[in-house]
Amino acid sequence: MPRALITGGAGFIGSHLCGLFLDRGWEVMAMDNLLTGRLDNIAPFFPNERFTFIKHNVTNYIHIEGDLDAILHFASPASPIDYLELPIQTLKVGSLGTHNALGLALAKKARLLLASTSEVYGDPLVHPQREDYWGNVNPIGPRGVYDEAKRFAEALTMAYHRTHGVDTRIVRIFNTYGPRMRIHDGRVIPSFFGQAIRGEPLTVYGTGDQTRSFCYVDDMIEGIYQLLQSDYHDPVNLGNPQEFSILEIAEKVKSVAESAVTIAYKPLPVDDPKVRQPDISLAQKILGWTPKVDIDEGLRRTRAYFVEQIAHERAAAANDPGKKGGEQG
Repeated sequence: MPRALITGGAGFIGSHLCGLFLDRGWEVMAMDNLLTGRLDNIAPFFPNERFTFIKHNVTNYIHIEGDLDAILHFASPASPIDYLELPIQTLKVGSLGTHNALGLALAKKARLLLASTSEVYGDPLVHPQREDYWGNVNPIGPRGVYDEAKRFAEALTMAYHRTHGVDTRIVRIFNTYGPRMRIHDGRVIPSFFGQAIRGEPLTVYGTGDQTRSFCYVDDMIEGIYQLLQSDYHDPVNLGNPQEFSILEIAEKVKSVAESAVTIAYKPLPVDDPKVRQPDISLAQKILGWTPKVDIDEGLRRTRAYFVEQIAHERAAAANDPGKKGGEQG
């Protein structure tokens, strides 16, 4: 039975990977310090005898008993609210955490897949973004803590591959959405859903003309699994190349949520990318992978989860009238 360690396993994408690997017969260890991950995300897996949860901060030495076939390093704050509030933790998990994960892979002779990000391209001057584009990143801006943590993690991963022969993979993940996102994590789709369901104006930064490409989580984890099984070591983009303006996404969420709320405009954050669209021709070539779920279907699948989250939020507020529902996304 193959055995995998998924760091950040109680997070959004990490928890979905736990489910996929369990479904495909793996023994899975999810490691998370629960800084931004949630036990609710992995609670359905606890009855499975092939699943283990380990509460641990990967910036500290990682010890795992027994053999290990794969390490998927997904530990990191990943939303703007998280990494702007946790800048040092974000840098440490990208550096120390990646170093520890690679050291474990070397000791266990395990394959390691690093979760990188489209943020390594910064505010891109090339559109769409290909893997051979080096990016346009402000290393000392507020977003630089996340961008540079991931860029360093990629460099360290390739150094371990070239110097020590560690069997590595790197996935550059573009905007991904679906159930288990935290409704107050500051990302576009959970923020819009939360506001639409509550009947609040949707917050759009800048003019709303900036573009993003959104991949449904089921497509993303399938691509990650296929990349792990491949023999390709350089970075690979995964995402949905369908490109939409933020205003278009706002209208789609309003429609799916059956809400008639208005738009509230706020200033654009520092270094916020104007465009974001993956060139996935490499993934199509080496993996035969392409996303299958379009944005309208994905938003319909996601709606019920956020409705349930808002219901829990309202119930908690009713039981504790002094408790606020949370910050605006």
